[in-house]
Amino acid sequence: MTLDLLGKSRDQLRKWATGLGEPAYRGDQLYHSFYVERRFDIERMTALPAPLRRRLTAEASIQLPHIIRRYASADGSVRYLLALPAAGESPNSAAKAPLGATATIETVFMPSEGRQTICISTQAGCAVNCRFCLTATLGLIRNLTAGEIVGQLLLALSENSDHLAPRTNVVFMGQGEPLLNYEPTLAATRILLDPHGLGLAPRHVTISTSGILPGIERLAAEPVRPKLAISLNASSDEQRSRLMPINRKYPLAGLLDACRRYPLRSWELLTFEYVLLGGFNDRPEDARRAARLLSGLRAKVNLIPWNPGELPYHMPEPEAVEEFRRILSERQVPVFIRYSRGRDVMAACGQLALIEQTPMAAAQTPVAAPGRLETP
Repeated sequence: MTLDLLGKSRDQLRKWATGLGEPAYRGDQLYHSFYVERRFDIERMTALPAPLRRRLTAEASIQLPHIIRRYASADGSVRYLLALPAAGESPNSAAKAPLGATATIETVFMPSEGRQTICISTQAGCAVNCRFCLTATLGLIRNLTAGEIVGQLLLALSENSDHLAPRTNVVFMGQGEPLLNYEPTLAATRILLDPHGLGLAPRHVTISTSGILPGIERLAAEPVRPKLAISLNASSDEQRSRLMPINRKYPLAGLLDACRRYPLRSWELLTFEYVLLGGFNDRPEDARRAARLLSGLRAKVNLIPWNPGELPYHMPEPEAVEEFRRILSERQVPVFIRYSRGRDVMAACGQLALIEQTPMAAAQTPVAAPGRLETP
């Protein structure tokens, strides 16, 4: 079994190099090759001596996910259906494996003026079981490693290298609950935020959680951390528990108390995501209750009209969305309407469920009307 070097910290690579009898700086060179040069072919890492490259080829690997299929949206977004090699497989073995033989996940690349946003997964499937989310229908297949998490970003950047904008945003909002796979997720995040790694700014990386209190408290204590987004989606415990069973374990009072204690940086606001479900949680009284819940918090709200899927909900009326926004705004709650990208290829918020489409079917799926869009 070969060792996958992707996702290892710089210190881990330095220690691994010394364990091979090499100088520690060989680990620095590997780290630089992966995350600054974005070079993944060991034979092309010419800064390393040829005998070391031969040894690395025999004993280690750099395993990016394998693209099963790309789904291009009319809005320019791309949903990648990806296969992850099983433990001990060679980097190219997933290319020969049928769908389902290895863990399968999704990553979404969303270009816009001046930036691109990349939505990555932290688990294959999800155990949280939010009733309005298609990913919940998969159940939890397995946790991803740090290498599998950061590999999605590297793959998306490599795939689109010819037309990258100056700024990259990363959102941990794909398959899975990031704070239920805490250590690999944070290990990947540290590489993203490391000036010697991918060098992203904390304000451009966001972890979204359904409200896992122990994970929020751990994240609060991290010396280097991304922004935090909370999936709220309701204005009462009764309503939220119907949508999100995790609320029975971590009810709103405890969740909001943890949010009030969360150590925000001077430039930072907490983000609360609120998926609007037509006729369920999108009424004026819901908006007024939500405003009371968030009173006194340094926070903003992203209103997300529900994205269609084979679930017993429907999209909110545009008038209801605007009225909800108006009520929050009048109560001094910063609020944005976020129409999700990639809806026509099942790439939008809550739609990631490994759905395979023919190019014809993807092209014929209706696209949401343009709206005000905020990208985290």
